[in-house]
Amino acid sequence: MASKILYVCQEITPYLPETENSRLCRALTQAMQERGNEIRTFMPRYGCINERRHQLHEVIRLSGMNLIIDDNDHQLIIKVASIPSARVQIYFIDNDDYFSRKAVLTDAEGNYFADNDERSIFFARGVLETVRKLRWTPSIVHCHGWFSSVVPVYLKHVFADDPIFRDVKIVVSLYGNGFPGSLDPGFAEKIAGEGVKDKNLGIIADPSYENLCRFVMEYADGVVAASAEVDPRVLEIARESGKPILEYQSPDAEDFFDNYNRFYEAIQ
Repeated sequence: MASKILYVCQEITPYLPETENSRLCRALTQAMQERGNEIRTFMPRYGCINERRHQLHEVIRLSGMNLIIDDNDHQLIIKVASIPSARVQIYFIDNDDYFSRKAVLTDAEGNYFADNDERSIFFARGVLETVRKLRWTPSIVHCHGWFSSVVPVYLKHVFADDPIFRDVKIVVSLYGNGFPGSLDPGFAEKIAGEGVKDKNLGIIADPSYENLCRFVMEYADGVVAASAEVDPRVLEIARESGKPILEYQSPDAEDFFDNYNRFYEAIQ
């Protein structure tokens, strides 16, 4: 059974340096497309991405919407590029306030940006608004990396009654790419300000990496251990949840991508 899969990715190579996360997102999108699935793939347009080298161009018909984050207007800009060797198209969520800086999540000294919480909210809202504009109905939304963690709560609340997302199943991949400390303490309040009324927001009253993982798994229909380096406590929470879980396997395994395909089919 072919699926329509929306990939929401924190990072993808070749647009960012190779990491476990960026390599897997690159390979998985191609592999699922080759298996007959219809896919759409989104990532942030971080300012360090070379637009000319990677031939990004703005999609005017999708751009121009204003999103309100914490009572401030931010313009949504959509860009697109293709990975020629994979025949995979990538949509980029862009905004001058959040993504013009020549960095990903940290400054030159390695400090995490104070507004990463708002950047992730804008990214989530931008992805879902754009998919709605595309009038494309995914059967699976697969979130990769903590930066995509606002997507599931929006799907269950803000976009819950939208026919495009009403029947969607959510898969969350866990990696070993956590962050120290916590995000802005107002994170939960900002999400609530978007029209989300949910007791689970209490989980991220302290928005640490572990709490964010715990929070996002509340909305997941399936969880993937995408790395051998997943925080043991986070993995324990996933196993205790009783939700379907695809345990870690090496990307070199012969049936690696087929197992993903079967996992998608099993939760639909």
